[in-house]
Amino acid sequence: MATTSQYVSTVTNGTLAQATVANTGRDGTGTLATIHTAGATGARIDAVIFNAPGTVTAGMLRLFITISADTRLIAEIPVVATTPSATVMAFTVTYIPSVPLVLAAGALFKFSTNNAETFNAIPVFAGDF
Repeated sequence: MATTSQYVSTVTNGTLAQATVANTGRDGTGTLATIHTAGATGARIDAVIFNAPGTVTAGMLRLFITISADTRLIAEIPVVATTPSATVMAFTVTYIPSVPLVLAAGALFKFSTNNAETFNAIPVFAGDF
């Protein structure tokens, strides 16, 4: 354990991941989009914004962490059916974990969508140590 505070040295806010392929699995198999790959000394992610630019049906976004070949589900985010228009905002949600995600070196933070609809993921307040 570090005896002094550690801060990210490389900010990675604004990188974009996109999922479009339906994946009903909760076991980490199937198509997953990589939101962030931790650098050589690890990473920290405080929040991720998810946005669907088009019409979506009720479903689920699933978040995973992969370390080596081991992928585990860490959270699910319900998707509310939305048809964006001039008066209806597109589906958008911000995932803020109860404690920041601290990823080991080389770990992958990924997500999938239950339905075959387009979702973008943008990490905010994120970076590598």
